[in-house]
Amino acid sequence: MAQDDKRAIEALLARHGFHFSKSKGQNFLINREVPGMIARASGADKSNGVLEIGPGIGALSAELCRRAGRVVAVELDTALLPILRETMADFDNFSLVSGDILKLDIPALVRGQLGGLTPIVCANLPYNITTPVITALLEARCFESLTILIQREVAQRLCAKPGTAAYGAFSVYMQYYTAPQLRFEVPNRDFMPMPKVTSAVLRAEVRSEPPVRTADEAFFFRVVNAAFALRRKTLVNSLATAFGALGKEKLTELVVSCGLDANVRGERLGLEEFARLAGALRGAEDERCCSG
Repeated sequence: MAQDDKRAIEALLARHGFHFSKSKGQNFLINREVPGMIARASGADKSNGVLEIGPGIGALSAELCRRAGRVVAVELDTALLPILRETMADFDNFSLVSGDILKLDIPALVRGQLGGLTPIVCANLPYNITTPVITALLEARCFESLTILIQREVAQRLCAKPGTAAYGAFSVYMQYYTAPQLRFEVPNRDFMPMPKVTSAVLRAEVRSEPPVRTADEAFFFRVVNAAFALRRKTLVNSLATAFGALGKEKLTELVVSCGLDANVRGERLGLEEFARLAGALRGAEDERCCSG
């Protein structure tokens, strides 16, 4: 069947007694051109093994199977499993895993299902789990790229530049590990049921090495998160939420020593500035501990 034809979808779902779940963030594509556009944006070919999350009824899955060596789809909603077995029956390079992607051992899943292929991610992610899923996928450290359909505002935030309203701690996180690009937008009328927001396709090439050097990644992101803790306040005031033991005078001194204005806000800093600041703060904390 055409998994992206609205009438065919309605008939299929009715036959299986399926009902949409708002809590699971289910929105199926009904514009038959969009799944192919997403699959092409992923760059998938026969050398790739694709991990898909939330395949729905298989519109994107089918397009990926036509291009990739293998596709493994993780679906949380057990009510969709018999539907997927029907719609994907013609593809012998498709496998279905019933489960929650946030509870699965992703590296083990990739080794077991996509071994011998270059693993990538391509998925229409549920809006309500976008951030934790992206984090889990990057922490798995086994994918060459992520191509994801997500809420437009989230895609814009992930690609945002320093000094813009959309720029935040997760922007820094994404740009540290990947090179994200917003490829194209998908209007809400292309989904069933129709969401209230516009979506966008983001492609992110995973970096082989971060663009800046840090002695301690965990400490680096501690600094980044602290810098955005009080968004409307100065960087010094924000840093005091996590490094208050150093005192504001010392924090101001450290900020200035990194070539930054004493009254700068955290949203103005790019990756290089954060790396310099993290190094300075780490040195100051080590010195305080030793002297104490």
